[in-house]
Formats: sequence, C-alpha cells, structure tokens
Amino acid sequence: MNKAPINVQDSFFYNLRKDNVVITVRLTSGEERMGRLRRFDKFALVLEVDGREEMIYKHAIASIRAESLPPTP
Repeated sequence: MNKAPINVQDSFFYNLRKDNVVITVRLTSGEERMGRLRRFDKFALVLEVDGREEMIYKHAIASIRAESLPPTP
C-alpha cells in the first residue's frame, strides 16, 4: 500500500489556525511577532497582530512557537 507522505508543516499550521492558538513567529532578523494564524500557503503566513493582518514570507521565518494550547477535553 502506497500512502501519501504526511506534510508536518501543513498539519502544524492547520491545527494552530483551527484551534485559534496564539503563536510567536521569530524572524531571521531576530524580530518576533505574536498573534494568531489566519491563513497560510506554500510561501507565506497571514498573522493577525493587534487586530491587523500581516503577511510574513516563510523564507524570513526562523521559528514558530505556540504560546497557548487549546484546553484538553
């Protein structure tokens, strides 16, 4: 049986968006942006920061950290 490979990045982003998790995005410049993930595609993320949307290109991201996790049932 030939299974499609799991795309870890898309799965991670999907769960962050679905659960409305607050994240910190650390850029390669060292700057950090904290907000909620609204959309993502192959090349960029849209992060909601202080009620405004910011597009961040993935090539400029060093790391992403979840600041809050959804409550467990």
